[in-house]
Amino acid sequence: MDLQKVTEEALHVVETAAAFIRANLYNVRSDQVDEKGLNSLVSFVDRQAEEILVKGLSAILPEAGILSEEETVEQARKQLTWIIDPLDGTTNFLHSVPYFSVSVALADGPDIIAGIVHEVMHNEVFIANTGSGAFLNGKPIHVSPRVELRDILVGTGFPYNTSHVSDGHFAALRKVLMTTRGIRRIGSAALDLCYVACGRFGAFYEHTLNPWDIAAGALIVREAGGLVSDYGGEDQWLSKGEILATAPQFLPEMLEICSEFCGPAKS
Repeated sequence: MDLQKVTEEALHVVETAAAFIRANLYNVRSDQVDEKGLNSLVSFVDRQAEEILVKGLSAILPEAGILSEEETVEQARKQLTWIIDPLDGTTNFLHSVPYFSVSVALADGPDIIAGIVHEVMHNEVFIANTGSGAFLNGKPIHVSPRVELRDILVGTGFPYNTSHVSDGHFAALRKVLMTTRGIRRIGSAALDLCYVACGRFGAFYEHTLNPWDIAAGALIVREAGGLVSDYGGEDQWLSKGEILATAPQFLPEMLEICSEFCGPAKS
């Protein structure tokens, strides 16, 4: 398989989905929105964007399985599997907050080998292939070179189901707030990860996530020179749904915060 060629072809599909989302920003009525779960929303835009992705990506690699958020096609994990989030940041989209993305990753067995995150409204395209570095709109990107934790912004997020937010989570927020330059909550985990990759954030942590939220962004972080782990410092972030992504120099302090306060992800 020519991974570079596959990624370039996948990017065209992602761009088509992003253009569809952008064109429909103000076209969704309240009666066209469903609530999948507590505070978890979905619209026809999510579903049609996913259909665009599934059709286009399946044409590139007919043998590949599909793991997607909206499940518009039968889910199947195979040796090669596309991991798709058609609209990461749906709540932002539905409230016209211009920070949401299309996220597509390609897995080869347990390994993520390609990742694309397209930030729709500002047309920022983050892309990485394993072993080839990470790029923003064609230019190489790297994690933050800053040295001190007090000089960085840290991204985080909150579970849709607020019963999964513990006292420890608030304690972690307080610790981060007191030891860094500030906390940011964008509302798209895929974008949070990409902001770590390009040095805007020094670190990002969140739990109760799904594979399609983080697969592409995590590879982009790693290819930009960052580190990705679960809260225990292990490599089970994709299966656990908890993730810490950081520039290497901030790993010990951020890992201490996550392991002490946040604890294991709840299901």
